Amino acid sequence: MTPYDPAALEEDIEVLADWLARAEVVAPFTGAGISTESGVPDFRSPGSPWLANQPIPFDVFVASPQARREAWRRKFVMDDLYAGAKPGRGHHFLAELVASGKAPAIITQNIDGLQQAAGVPADQVIELHGNGTYATCLDCGERHELAEIRPAFEATGEPPACKRCGGIVKAATISFGQAMPQQALQRAQALAEESDLFIAIGSSLLVHPAAGLPVTAKRHGARLVIVNREPTPLDGIADLVLNGEIGTICMQLAQLSGDEGRGID
Repeated sequence: MTPYDPAALEEDIEVLADWLARAEVVAPFTGAGISTESGVPDFRSPGSPWLANQPIPFDVFVASPQARREAWRRKFVMDDLYAGAKPGRGHHFLAELVASGKAPAIITQNIDGLQQAAGVPADQVIELHGNGTYATCLDCGERHELAEIRPAFEATGEPPACKRCGGIVKAATISFGQAMPQQALQRAQALAEESDLFIAIGSSLLVHPAAGLPVTAKRHGARLVIVNREPTPLDGIADLVLNGEIGTICMQLAQLSGDEGRGID
């Protein structure tokens, strides 16, 4: 990757701050890169613990009790790696954007719940890949808390069953091969179409159908901004690309947005 010109980055941050101030409907779209500052590992960096604890495909999980045992073991290993993670500067910046009324909701590929922890109401976080902070029954939809599941699992080694119907209980995340939550996807598409500024933050923009949302926004007339440490496949169609540390960029945007005449209001 070619080193990014710091002076050019400063200018681009000022441009984005101006676009934010002028925008009527902002659609923030976040990926794993916004949470790495909080200590949550991403999926593709060399040495990522996800490589050793990869999610088990949905059909295998459903078909095999042994696979379910291994899936739960891996989940708790990963949970321990970022236990106590707190929202980072990017999460707080976006929480302020939602509170200002500029962003009706935040679209996220993340499952860590950090955007809600930063103060965004749960109904204003559109989770395309689910949420890893609790579990649900695949049969009846009953919610199950991890604080109840883990002690029983560690004591018996048996995967949890639904306390209501006896069905299979799974972390409330979307596994490979599992159907995307259609309501969340429809909400995300509607926000992308409505927005006049779509900002993709910390996403590789490789995973579909989520990666198609920036294209949808662009086709409906929105400015497309990509903020990421590395290049993405959609950089060529973006109106602005900022490569750098996400937390630092968001902190500078927050500072600029607080200046007189540049406020997010």
